[in-house]
Amino acid sequence: MRDYTIIDAHAHLWLRQDTVVNGLPIRTLENGRSLFMGEVRQMLPPFLVDGVNSAEVFLSNMDYAQVSAAVITQEFIDGCQNDYLADVASRYPERFFVCGLCEFRRPGYLDEARRLIAVGFRGIAIPAHRLPLGADRVWLNSEEMIQLFKLMEQEGVLLSITLADGDTQTGELEEVIRECPRLKVAIGHFGMVTQPRWLEQIKLARHPNVFIESGGITWLFNDEFYPFRGAVRAIREAADLVGFDKLMWGSDYPRTITAITYRMSYDFITKSPELTEEEKALFLGENARRLYGFGDLPVLPYIKNMSE
Repeated sequence: MRDYTIIDAHAHLWLRQDTVVNGLPIRTLENGRSLFMGEVRQMLPPFLVDGVNSAEVFLSNMDYAQVSAAVITQEFIDGCQNDYLADVASRYPERFFVCGLCEFRRPGYLDEARRLIAVGFRGIAIPAHRLPLGADRVWLNSEEMIQLFKLMEQEGVLLSITLADGDTQTGELEEVIRECPRLKVAIGHFGMVTQPRWLEQIKLARHPNVFIESGGITWLFNDEFYPFRGAVRAIREAADLVGFDKLMWGSDYPRTITAITYRMSYDFITKSPELTEEEKALFLGENARRLYGFGDLPVLPYIKNMSE
């Protein structure tokens, strides 16, 4: 098997979860658990007893799994981590591409975004699947959003976005893409691949600057579990629509590694006989290197386990 340059296009970091979503609290507890919107969930592996999901622990996982770099996106359920991620980016610029988060659920986020860009954030994350979709709906093609996207396009700032299931928000995002053709876009969760009409999100990658990343795909195929053959088939189906040069691997670390190891979140790709070596190389890292602009990356040797 060839050596691949591996880049994780969808991961999360936080010092502590302490926020409210839809009126329900999310709080770090102990032993990797969190109070999550009314129930206790295993948010992290249980050996992370302090609940801190740090860059240093992630780097240890990355080095062990031979993952050269990672994109850190953000989610409302983790609380805003801008201060911590700015520090992470300054300490590990060659390993992490970090995205800032604004309070998109109410007006005024354009000024927040200006401040994030001014301090050096190269990406902005929008967890659009958690935006209000009812009478108080936050539209991705609203006036303030369009102003935001034009600013990002002008400044060369990437949009990392996750959408509601199916085609709920694809029409809005397509209008944005047409209005801002030079805006780089990474759509997460592989279009919510196990939900109806997921391919409508994938089709957006037919636009030149739009890519799809697979953060959370092992969670979405959790019922099937390793080696996630259904996920491999879905990747092939998406590639038939938009090409392998538009698809990227993402882990959704750390939540996904409560069920599997970090290496398992990608090695079902390297071991699959259904993909060519060139397709694996593009998906696992080369496309992400091109989109996010990673430069020189560390060469990470394979370290044998004691059980080998």
